This record gives sequence, C-alpha cells and structure tokens, in this order.
Amino acid sequence: MQIPFNKPCLTGKELDYIKDAVSRGKLSGNGHFTQKCQEFFQGQYGFKKCLLTTSCTDALEMAAILCNIQPGDEVLVPSYTFVSTANAFVLRGAKIVFVDSREDFPGIDERKIESLITPRTRVIVPVHYAGVACDMDVIMDIAKRHDLLVVEDAAQAVNSYYKGRPLGGIGHFACFSFHETKNIQCGEGGMIVINDERFCKRAEIIWEKGTNRAEFFRGEVSKYVWVDIGSSYLPSEVTAAFLWAQIEHLGELQERRKLIWNLYFEGLKPLEDKGYFTLPKHPDYATNNAHAFYLVCNSPEERTKLIAHLKQQGVLAVFHYLGLHNSTYYVEKHDGRSLPNCDRYAGCLVRLPLYYALSLEEVMKIIDFIK
Repeated sequence: MQIPFNKPCLTGKELDYIKDAVSRGKLSGNGHFTQKCQEFFQGQYGFKKCLLTTSCTDALEMAAILCNIQPGDEVLVPSYTFVSTANAFVLRGAKIVFVDSREDFPGIDERKIESLITPRTRVIVPVHYAGVACDMDVIMDIAKRHDLLVVEDAAQAVNSYYKGRPLGGIGHFACFSFHETKNIQCGEGGMIVINDERFCKRAEIIWEKGTNRAEFFRGEVSKYVWVDIGSSYLPSEVTAAFLWAQIEHLGELQERRKLIWNLYFEGLKPLEDKGYFTLPKHPDYATNNAHAFYLVCNSPEERTKLIAHLKQQGVLAVFHYLGLHNSTYYVEKHDGRSLPNCDRYAGCLVRLPLYYALSLEEVMKIIDFIK
C-alpha cells in the first residue's frame, strides 16, 4: 500500500526516555514518567485529577465503577461509537439506551437525550467524535436537572475545546485514548480524568487494584490493604516514557495535522458544492483538533466504489463504526427504535489518511484521485 491509512508518529525521544525509565529501576507504573504525564494534563488543561491507564477502554471501565453502575441501571450512549463506550457499562450490568447522531454531525443528538431518560437512567456518555465537541452546556444542564453523571468519551479529543473549555474538563469524568491512531500515542494507552472531588480518592484505589497502595507510596499510610474493587489499570513506565516524548511535541503534531486537514477541506470543497458528498461540519462552539478527516457519500454503494477506487491507486481509505444498536451482541437488547442518522454515517462515511508523516504532495494526490 503506497499511502496507508495511519502511520504512528515518532518524535525522536521515545527510546531515550524509555532508556531513562529503565535506568531509574522502576518500570511497573506510577513512577517518574507516569507522574510527568499526569501533571502535564492537570496543569495544561486544569483537569482536577488524571490517572494514566493501559487503554481508553480501561479508563471507561474505571468510570463505570466510579459511577457505581448496578445491574439494570440505564446509560445513554450514542450508537455511532466504538464498542468500548458501551461495553464498559455493560460489564457492570447496565442496560444501554442508544441515542441517534445529529443530522449534521456524527456526534450524539443532544435534543434526543432528555426524552430517553427514565427513573433508571444514571449516566450520559457523550462521545466527541473526531475530536469535535458535543454541545456540553445542553448535556450538563440535562444531567443537573435529572441528577445524572456525565462521562465524556474524549478518546479522540486531546487538545480540543468547547467554548474555550478543554474537552475532558467539563463532565464528572472523561476518558482519553493514546492508541497509535490518535494525535499523540504510545501504542496502547489511555487516561481517566476525574473532575469531581467526590471521586478522586476512590479513583486512585480502583486504579491500584482496589488497594490504597498509592497512599502508602506517598507515606500517607503505614501499610496498604485491599479496600475496594479495582483492577490492574496502570500502564508501565515504559509506556509512560514513550507518551512523554509525544506530549513534548503536542503543539507541533497538532499544527501539522491541522495543515493536512485544511488542505483536504479546501481541495474537496468544490466537489461538495457539486453535491458529490458532504464534508465535516463544525459547530461554532467547537474547535478542530484534526483528529480525522472524513467525507459522507450519498449512498453506501458510492462509498464502496470510492474506497475500492482509492485502494486501486494505492491509498487505504476506510469506513468507521457500524451502529452498535445493529451489532450482533446488542441488536436483540436494543429497544427497536430507528436511528437513521447513525445508519447513514455507518453506511456512507469514509475516512481519509491523516498522519504526521503524510506529505502535502500525497494529500494533493489523494484529492486528485477522488476528483
């Protein structure tokens, strides 16, 4: 494949920092580089407490435990998302109530949330698709009036903002991904953000396998014991060291991705104007962190032909999620409502290659192939 869909970026310092981590003699997590990464996000974005995890999936599972989900509780989740968004709550016994996407954007349709709330509803999980904010004022207002918790799935939303506020800093919790497809990455990795003081202490215990070991290492208690449920959610210092090398270059990585995104948009806009497909739309309240560039074809058949055509030219373009309400696992559990906007994105959306090393010449070549 001449032009892959994704190519993980290396900034040049990853191996140096991994060697540094090894030389410090502590590789099991919550060491020097873990703390540097967590302190960066707390300082840069004002998040109350950050804990690195082995994946965004683990961060979501921690959030589900912190929300105290019990069997039969209901959680509102967009159907157009990755399986982990829903699965984390299913593991605690929750019933997932799927919400359709907006007509103009793949994110959750905020106007449809309130009508789906019942006495069993406990949590709303907005997903900031492609790093573009959901309307968080609307969501937080609904949550406040109905006494619900909000978990921002910010897997794709590092360094993105809503009305000047960083995504991940608005809900009670937020979960980020540092998978190799993300703007900054460490192969596999994630982070949970706790913005509500009530949950900070318990989060650290769950993160440390249900023990108060973190307090012990800080010298706050004389021994550590099993005090709650939890699991092994900490990444190793090797993973954190790799991530730190990426964090140091966050600004540079973001600027390059935005340059590529804008080139795609300007080059393909004349085709949108002719009605061949639609390009991403961003609400005025949201910034664009250039996590993904996509277009929405007029039919599934056109999408299939476009992806095949690009593949023939050596370009790997891909579709994205299939609606979770139609999934093999959950279709019989879904309440049967039609989710037409989700179905349209599932059938018609195409993602184009977007990564740091993608040259501007390659971007222009992809645009020409599409034309």
